[in-house]
Amino acid sequence: MNAALPLAAPSALAPIKPSLAGATRTELGDALRTLGLPAREVKMRAAQLWHWIYFRGVRDFNDMLNVAKPMRILLAERFTLERPAIAAEQVSSDGTRKWLIKMKPTGPFDKGAEIECVYIPEADRGTLCVSSQVGCTLNCTFCHTGTQKLVRNLTTAEIVAQVMVARDRLGDFPGGVAPTDGIVPSGEGVRAVSNVVFMGMGEPLYNFDCVRDAIGVLTDGEGLSLSKRRITVSTSGVVPQLEALGRECGTMLAISLHATNDDLRDTLVPLNKKYPIHDLLAACRAYPGASNARRITFEYVMLKGVNDTPAEARALVRLLKGLPAKINLIPFNPWPGTVYECSDWETIERFSDIVFNAGYASPVRTPRGRDILAACGQLKSETEKLRARARMMLEESLAVGLE
Repeated sequence: MNAALPLAAPSALAPIKPSLAGATRTELGDALRTLGLPAREVKMRAAQLWHWIYFRGVRDFNDMLNVAKPMRILLAERFTLERPAIAAEQVSSDGTRKWLIKMKPTGPFDKGAEIECVYIPEADRGTLCVSSQVGCTLNCTFCHTGTQKLVRNLTTAEIVAQVMVARDRLGDFPGGVAPTDGIVPSGEGVRAVSNVVFMGMGEPLYNFDCVRDAIGVLTDGEGLSLSKRRITVSTSGVVPQLEALGRECGTMLAISLHATNDDLRDTLVPLNKKYPIHDLLAACRAYPGASNARRITFEYVMLKGVNDTPAEARALVRLLKGLPAKINLIPFNPWPGTVYECSDWETIERFSDIVFNAGYASPVRTPRGRDILAACGQLKSETEKLRARARMMLEESLAVGLE
């Protein structure tokens, strides 16, 4: 009888090396201290890494030319500069780009979260719409993202990494090469990513600490160096966090309003049941830094037969009286399964005229990226879309079987 062969011992899983791409200054210092460096050297090395990671956008420690080779080897043994992966890219006929970005797994049972990030190029600037959560909890009835369940908050590094991924792809770091398959702003002093808006997946103020720290990295003058006035945080109205946002971040503020009375807003933006319009506007009036030079943007989606009458326009003017505000009118962007339609163009123009004649700027946002579901309110991760299609196909097959 042959003796049984011994089973091979399972190989130990190699530890996952953390990436320093997206780290805050404090996190960089903490990482360097794990290497046993003295305090004076930690400060110096952290400044070097910051420059190479965020100003130069390098992806390999060997490219850090003023860092000694032994230190580069040590850093590569313990860390990476890896970004999240672009799982898919779509380019709209109008030049808008949408990326499905896959984050690294955070543990053994995490397959890697997916979020969508949108880039909108114009002649003199490029705006990147970033996500702050995987999914959303707000269930705004006109928003496709709101139909996706919340998976988790994004980390500070994952928020910052969206900007780094975009700059990599668009050739926006020194020595980078811009893609040739679409529009990218160019010219002296023009950056491909000049503006960032927190208007992607999720409610930023429900992930306040990570959003605040990410803004700190994005606006650091020795790195990515974005102006605070070119960063806008859009919220559906998490009233208790508004004061902290203005005081600690100093960014521009956008309020997802969409209605002039609580009954309608309770339906469109269910968060209104917790923080009604009166409380929301009181917090806006007290928002730190708000002035005619730093106006609050009120977003108002135009829904046919729902909130688009001249009476609603006049009510909106009365509601915002005395606030340093501009009103951004957003033609509704349709998505599969929605019950809403976009207001007619004549209706939108009439609404805009009433607001404008009352003294408020009332630009009508040009829909961008509709053909790739990249427009406002259309974001939803590809994984969730595939699951929805699979459920629909299963339901259809079951229905056929019952006939």
